[in-house]
Amino acid sequence: MKTNKQNTNLSKQRKKRMLIQAMGALIFNGDWKNFINGNIYKGNLKNICVPVLNCYSCPGALGACPIGSLQAVNNSYQFNLAFYVVGLIALFGITMGRWFCGWLCPFGWIQELLYKIPLKKFRTKQTIHKKAIWLKYILLIVFIFVIPIFTQDSYGMSSPAFCKWICPAGTLEAGYPLMLTNPALRQAVGYIFGWKTILLVITIFFSIKIFRFFCKYACPLGAIYGLFNKISFYHMECSSDCIKCGRCSEVCKMQVEPYKTPNSAECIRCGECIEVCPVKALQFSFIHENTLSKTETPNRSNNKQG
Repeated sequence: MKTNKQNTNLSKQRKKRMLIQAMGALIFNGDWKNFINGNIYKGNLKNICVPVLNCYSCPGALGACPIGSLQAVNNSYQFNLAFYVVGLIALFGITMGRWFCGWLCPFGWIQELLYKIPLKKFRTKQTIHKKAIWLKYILLIVFIFVIPIFTQDSYGMSSPAFCKWICPAGTLEAGYPLMLTNPALRQAVGYIFGWKTILLVITIFFSIKIFRFFCKYACPLGAIYGLFNKISFYHMECSSDCIKCGRCSEVCKMQVEPYKTPNSAECIRCGECIEVCPVKALQFSFIHENTLSKTETPNRSNNKQG
């Protein structure tokens, strides 16, 4: 059972994070007038990748999407650009891991707003969940690397397969806003847009029922950042004070067990587990102290004595 103080802290944490996510969405899409006139910002800031999934073609987008950029430079002759994109994504990952997913991603924020719709929720069975999370890695390999590597345009740029065929964020943030403000685009709508609309509807439906459905099972950027979670400077620690009560696991909507795997690739660093821990065994830090062994040390000591 959570105490009143823990409930209060948890509520404050959620409100703070939602506010920061909203601010992030407004900042990353700060050219607001384009939502009215139906244009796309093409200034110098578009040469910079933002650290989150935010469509390049969103009318208000000030920066480039890292996933879109990564597809464009795969197998590209522009090696300097390729190194820049890969290096920047790696820098984001090694610094903060999936913190960007939990605190700044506009599409993650939209999914959380959808999850607030008062309809019946369900938590994916753990056996299914552990298999389903691999889908985002399959999408990463196939649509971000394999297909772009084998398809190039006349300018030597790779095909953005994920953006073209899959990305529901692009459909919601760019496809519909641009189509609604540009009559000519409505005339050019084809089967690809219809297919992506179906995927968007599916994503919206399951995001209402399952917390951050797309983030859990289909986001290639989350897959990349997740690979950095164990080694990123910003990470979670679980001390030997842990009593293994399981409250952190119960509150985690990403279905992580923080006391067992505090730096799981699925953790989005929301911090809710920290707020409900009765002994304050969980904390975020920029200094690595081998968190897993730190948690398991008491058990090892007992085994040796036995």
